[in-house]
Amino acid sequence: MGFDKMLSMLNGQPVLQWTLDAFLEAEEIDMIMVVTSAERFAKLDPRSGKPVLRIEGDKERYLSVIRGMEALPSKPDYVTVHDGARPLVLPSQINAVVQAARTEGAAALARRMTETLKRTDEHCVTSESLSRENLWIMETPQAFRFDTLSEAYKLIQKRGIQVTDEVSAAEAFGVTSKLVENQRPNPKVTVSGDLPLAEAILNSLHS
Repeated sequence: MGFDKMLSMLNGQPVLQWTLDAFLEAEEIDMIMVVTSAERFAKLDPRSGKPVLRIEGDKERYLSVIRGMEALPSKPDYVTVHDGARPLVLPSQINAVVQAARTEGAAALARRMTETLKRTDEHCVTSESLSRENLWIMETPQAFRFDTLSEAYKLIQKRGIQVTDEVSAAEAFGVTSKLVENQRPNPKVTVSGDLPLAEAILNSLHS
């Protein structure tokens, strides 16, 4: 984006602060590990109550997750991973994902695929339509038994497997995840145009 999206102002506070606040309010969360730089962390308000810790990230997402897990002062039964760039997540959604993980062992927030899907050739010419039945778009948070995710990432590192989220890591370890359907916007702030969209969603929710 050419600037720090996590510290970009969204309705009067940084994007990452919105995310942190949601986890602070979620009853299923006891401790928060923010995987980020000291400079960025200093711009956040941890409020009061739950412990809010920090650890430096790494060059890859999964390596940052591993660092965060290893830096916890004690090993919890369950761990929840969330993209800080998804500031519109609700405390109730976080709770629902953790509760599903307690029952199923692993769970994640996701939304159903509703758009028409097409396969093309290398020239971007359509060749066929794909069924969207039982297809989901993955979001976060994603929650797992701590030991499950820890062992999954050990396997990922050992085999050199590339994964883009924790559900994929768990699947490589042979663990499936229960999907919790999200029926409201939970966009990831990736480019500058995502900020006014997120702000408009926030305004509509509080209007």
